[in-house]
Amino acid sequence: MRFRRVASIGLAAIAGLALAACGSSGKSTTSAHTSTATTSTSNTATSGTSSPKPSGTITLYNGQHEQTTALLVAAFEKQTGVKVKVRSDGEDVLGSQIVQEGANSPADVFYTENTPVLEHLQQQSLLAPLPASTLAAVPSQYSSPQKDWIGASARASALVYNTKLISPAALPSSMLALAGPQWKDKLGISPGETDFQPLVSAVTKLDGSAKATAWLRGLKANSKIYPDNEALVAQVNNGQSAVGLINHYYWYRLRDEVGTAKIHSALHYFAPNDPGNLLNVAGAAVLKTSANPTAAQAFVEFLVSKAGQDVIASSESYEYPLGSGVLTKKPLRPFDQLHPAPVSLTDLGDGSAPLQLEQQLGLL
Repeated sequence: MRFRRVASIGLAAIAGLALAACGSSGKSTTSAHTSTATTSTSNTATSGTSSPKPSGTITLYNGQHEQTTALLVAAFEKQTGVKVKVRSDGEDVLGSQIVQEGANSPADVFYTENTPVLEHLQQQSLLAPLPASTLAAVPSQYSSPQKDWIGASARASALVYNTKLISPAALPSSMLALAGPQWKDKLGISPGETDFQPLVSAVTKLDGSAKATAWLRGLKANSKIYPDNEALVAQVNNGQSAVGLINHYYWYRLRDEVGTAKIHSALHYFAPNDPGNLLNVAGAAVLKTSANPTAAQAFVEFLVSKAGQDVIASSESYEYPLGSGVLTKKPLRPFDQLHPAPVSLTDLGDGSAPLQLEQQLGLL
């Protein structure tokens, strides 16, 4: 089950945040309890011998895949004896909730699918510093320069296409080409999804705001709008749209859902360094107001340790693990062949600018 739907404009206005650019809304739930990835030169992060042993209970605000998170929580509880209460919802909903709760927030750890919401909380001074030993488990470009959130896994943007409607030779080398008239009524997008705003940020960073505006206008003229990426990838596979902008893992999850015999689509990656060739990073942070910071820090440390990364590497989320030198165990495109655009996680910011542009152009 996922919590990623159309970004909530009302939520952003109420909270005074850009968090809607980072996610979704959904029914909240609470419970107790590839192929070559970038490697770190450090060993798995471990707590110093003088650190207190984690114990007690923590509350995890979870905006990531529930299935993978449940596996991570179970492994962490078994290893440490710490109990984890999980509250799952859209990361925009949870991020706004953390701001509104302030010092009274029950959250100890926040685990998200994308970094803009973490950047926003960092700007609000709501996150606690992470130890150097934890940060060392992941290459520094995938974590906060302020060292208060850390990347755990990555997903690559891609174009899904219907193999009965489009030949590989007809596919564009640049995402910018999708604004051209030849793609009218062939393209599907989900502009309210958490994965879409980073693409807008990438175009703005590499080609300027005027180009990003023109590109979005072209997409609006050409596209069928879908409520989420699950619907988008399914309808491209069914032939309702010929192509669609998604993150790679949606296609793999659809294949698992319907079976290989019913797959009539494939993935296409844009040219190296193209703004459509982007890495989105899932990350985690400890809240400054955590009532159990020792256990909260231990959970984030576990997440990027070999044990935690092995869970991600084997899970059905089909994400690339980023920490402790762990490689994906899934048949994904090799990580070192992705050649993403030269856009840093800091360049993606808190997601407010692309959200505002989409609103101005009537895409949301």
